[in-house]
Amino acid sequence: MISLDRFCLWLEQTSLSQVIQATSWIVPSVQTVHILALATLLASIFMINLRLLRVVARDQPLERVSARFLPVIWWALPILLVTGAIMIIGEPARSLKNPLFQLKMALLLAALALTAFYQIGLSRSRERYDLAKRGGGAALIALPSFALWIAIVFCGRWIAYY
Repeated sequence: MISLDRFCLWLEQTSLSQVIQATSWIVPSVQTVHILALATLLASIFMINLRLLRVVARDQPLERVSARFLPVIWWALPILLVTGAIMIIGEPARSLKNPLFQLKMALLLAALALTAFYQIGLSRSRERYDLAKRGGGAALIALPSFALWIAIVFCGRWIAYY
């Protein structure tokens, strides 16, 4: 099995990594697109969570709010994946060996699983799935979702400082 140190060294020496490292505009441009995609994703997630908690769009069915924002979430994710991969390829050791990056990836998996759970549940039982009508049920999805995504943002930002 290849060690993480050896993998990072190999990746750093690839021609793609060398181009990313040598071209001054690539990293700032990719980071900008990454941040914009993240902002779009977070805004959509927060709108769904706020609807679940009946803070916004009380007059709209949960299904309508979800139909509006879930596609944005799933479209932003590939952009985040590609831009994140470019940043990792440019400086593999900075990310892959960083415990905050590793925590961010674990939190991301949990957040994606929660989002998929919500979407699958909604698609299976549209009439009964308006959790906001069930009192505390909405908080069981919305509050962990808020916590996970906020933690992901904090971990991502702190990667540069650890």
